[in-house]
Amino acid sequence: MADRPRFFDDVAGVAGGALSALTGVREEAEAVIRSRVDEMIRKLDLVRRSDLDPVQEMAANARTGQEAAAALLTEMEARIARLEARVASLETAAAPPASGAARPFTAGPGAAEPLGGDSGA
Repeated sequence: MADRPRFFDDVAGVAGGALSALTGVREEAEAVIRSRVDEMIRKLDLVRRSDLDPVQEMAANARTGQEAAAALLTEMEARIARLEARVASLETAAAPPASGAARPFTAGPGAAEPLGGDSGA
């Protein structure tokens, strides 16, 4: 009976050693896998999240600024179109008659006297 507890102690010792060896193998396998994954990530030239977030924020700000600039441009184009239409209507109103003959100048009531002379001489 004295051999029996010693047998179990030996079996427990062997099992413990096997577990220690398996733990070591597991850690070694994790290290190899981690190394391979890191190497693949470097080859793929991936970006870290800490570098990506500020760039995404800058892109969003640029997009917002571009949309504001586009709205301002549209507004200015509409204003220019209105001004050009107004100038065209003023030019049409000031244009001489279509017959090509110039209208004679007639001084209306209250018109100023001609320059350089008096009206009585």
